[in-house]
Amino acid sequence: MLSKHSPPLRFFIVAEENQQRLAFSDTIRSWGFEIVECLAASQLTEKHFQQKVDVWLVDTQDDYAVIQNVEKQLNVNLTKIVLLGFVTAPYINESLLYAKWQRQLKRKIAIMLERSDLLEHYEAAKSEIKPWKYVVLLAASMGGPLAIKEFLDNLPEDLPVSLLLAQHFNQNMLNTLPRILNRHNEWRCDIVTNTQKLLSGRCLILPIDHSVVCDSNGRVILQRKPWQGSYKPPISEVMRNCSEAFGNNLITIVFSGMGNDGSDAAATVKKNGSIIWAQTPDSSTCASQPQSMIESNQVTFVGTPKQLAEQLIALCG
Repeated sequence: MLSKHSPPLRFFIVAEENQQRLAFSDTIRSWGFEIVECLAASQLTEKHFQQKVDVWLVDTQDDYAVIQNVEKQLNVNLTKIVLLGFVTAPYINESLLYAKWQRQLKRKIAIMLERSDLLEHYEAAKSEIKPWKYVVLLAASMGGPLAIKEFLDNLPEDLPVSLLLAQHFNQNMLNTLPRILNRHNEWRCDIVTNTQKLLSGRCLILPIDHSVVCDSNGRVILQRKPWQGSYKPPISEVMRNCSEAFGNNLITIVFSGMGNDGSDAAATVKKNGSIIWAQTPDSSTCASQPQSMIESNQVTFVGTPKQLAEQLIALCG
């Protein structure tokens, strides 16, 4: 049950399938929260945006069109928008499967709302942060988000790994990354906005407008100065810094991208005892970045995003 001190939340649910809407409503109400509306995206009208809502829960095939419409109409600083991309609910008479589905849904909503108090005691205990064994630096450019998404979808969030993502993007597009990457998996993905510690089960996205450095205590330190060079963030610089900080506890995985950012740091990274893997060029939207890294002769494993996830699972096993 919720803490008596938890403020009530008002949910607006947008989902296409009736079965999914019923299951979302049932789960939210079991928390003691209010359902303002529960409908399909095609039923949205201007009047719906005038209602007092704390959380928009969106699970449709056309998520981004819905979100753009919501953001146009609302003060998004006052309203939380959660993109679920959640698995189809079992029928309510399949009691064990349905109860498991509800637990997973509650856990995901609580994480995305950053409200650990929404979890029941035994679920909160399960979600306690475990120490990481490896820091995994994900390096990507053009075509990277789709590859990273596939990688995360195949990677359990309870592995003893902490993820860092260096993605060449512009600032506006960067802000959409957490929404894209969080869907269909339990990973929590956040843009670095202040100095913080690396945590297992979490993916920190490096900012574009400010540089960061990592230290051997597992801190990601935000600096009030810009990145140097034409790439932001510069993958080569991040690789060197992380390999110096984490040594043989660092794995760098180079995904789809244009150019050769990162390959000039490969020899230094290997000398520091770190591991380098790469996405197969033929599975990449843009092959030049992983191909350049492979040609450095410092890569020890090459695979599709799914195979890279499986290799990391095996390494942690």
